[in-house]
Amino acid sequence: MTRSRLYRSGVLELQDFPAAEAAHHLGDPSVTLWLDLDAPAPQDLAVLAAALGLHPLAVASVLDDDHQRPKLVHYDRHSFLAAYAVRVNADDGVLTASEIDAFVTDRVLITMHRNNTADIDALTARWDSTPELAKSGAGFLLHGLLDHLVDGHLDAIQLLDERIEELEDLVFADHVDHTDLQRRSLRLRKSLSRLRHLAVPMREIVGSLMRREIRSVDDSLQPYFQDVYDHVLRVTEWTESLRDLLATIRETQLTIQGNRLNTIMKKVTSWAAIIAVPTAITGFYGQNIPYPGFGQASGVWVSTLAILVISTTLYVLFKRRDWL
Repeated sequence: MTRSRLYRSGVLELQDFPAAEAAHHLGDPSVTLWLDLDAPAPQDLAVLAAALGLHPLAVASVLDDDHQRPKLVHYDRHSFLAAYAVRVNADDGVLTASEIDAFVTDRVLITMHRNNTADIDALTARWDSTPELAKSGAGFLLHGLLDHLVDGHLDAIQLLDERIEELEDLVFADHVDHTDLQRRSLRLRKSLSRLRHLAVPMREIVGSLMRREIRSVDDSLQPYFQDVYDHVLRVTEWTESLRDLLATIRETQLTIQGNRLNTIMKKVTSWAAIIAVPTAITGFYGQNIPYPGFGQASGVWVSTLAILVISTTLYVLFKRRDWL
């Protein structure tokens, strides 16, 4: 499956033409091309590599099934970008990531992904929202791609923030399932860690573009890449603060559990002390030897009165000390 666009002198002229026709349009220096390939076959990449002079290492990176670190590598005739689009499940906070690879030349952007995981309609809508930048060529297309990916990271971190706020409220709830709380906390921490690994390298990628390491990024695009860079910084800083917040929530949960356990132990100990009074007194009066009041009604009254007085005294004492 291939999607494509042709811009001539900054104006969208043609869409969804076959990838095989792309080489015929490259003879015109006013043309900028975008090709999107879903799960390209090795032979398809071989044709593109021959037509555009793609570096073998970059082509091998696309064919490699192992997920690679986000990066931007510069070669003699083009640059290679590896980045990730992310999405967070609003219900459980689980993050899913899909790799997007791109070849960037002065007038061509080729994006590649697997199993139709990329939201290409959202990407093209991003380009259509700023048609005045199309005259900047492939730099315009690259900016739209990075802006789309980074905004996805920003949406993901915002959803994770909302889930963590819900988790924070549950910590202080009167009745809470601690097992479920721990499970949700670990799941969110895993999503945050994954997002951090994908978002932090974007700072280096966008920073290198702002240093004009790609010739297709002209001066008119610098403020727009600066805006993307600001969003990248916001995502990375937000991720770090949420990781610290999750650690604080976990520590708070353990502290609250410890305090509740101490309260329970104080109550159990207090009641055990109160119950020990009648046990001790009745045990004393149950001796099989004569004692004051043995075999007399006064012995019953004295023991009963002792139980009531001592037990009541202990109850009042423990209550005042907030042990009961």
